[in-house]
Amino acid sequence: MKKNKLYDEFEALATKLDLKILKGKGSFNGGACIVNNEKVIVLNNLKPIEQRLRVLAHSFVESNLDDVYIVPALRAYIEEFRTLDLESV
Repeated sequence: MKKNKLYDEFEALATKLDLKILKGKGSFNGGACIVNNEKVIVLNNLKPIEQRLRVLAHSFVESNLDDVYIVPALRAYIEEFRTLDLESV
């Protein structure tokens, strides 16, 4: 799946899970955080799409996605990062 399509699927998944994706520009990498007791994912639009996709994947690794329909390519992409996170422990 093309990178832009993966990105669109991540945005659709965030909508399904009632997560906000905040986009900004600056000297930060981005990631999941809590703002006003609400979980959000912060993305830096100055970073390449590959890095933004990694940030999104790492953010969704923490979520329980078992009962959520996700297109197979996106699920595989997220699972790839889940495996990487487990190997680093």
